[in-house]
Amino acid sequence: MIIEWASLVCLALGGLLSMAGGLGLHRFPDFYSRLHAAGLSDTLCVALIMLGLAFQAGLTLVSVKLFLIFAFLYFTNPTASYCLGHAAWRSGLKPYRRGQES
Repeated sequence: MIIEWASLVCLALGGLLSMAGGLGLHRFPDFYSRLHAAGLSDTLCVALIMLGLAFQAGLTLVSVKLFLIFAFLYFTNPTASYCLGHAAWRSGLKPYRRGQES
């Protein structure tokens, strides 16, 4: 029963964080702040969702596979965010400054 509640809490928090990241993508003014919102929320919401699913699976091969998926995403999500930001900077995209015309 406690494991089911822990799973429910992790899955709910992961879903809420995913929606907050989507809201950040919609509301923030420029590419860099949107990239920041998406990169942070995506990594943490995947961690919470995978943890909730691992609670549901128990100590089985499924939970090991979920951990391997999380480990892969833990390294690739921040790397992809860095590469996107670095490519945008090198191509000349400047960050938004307050008072600047869009």
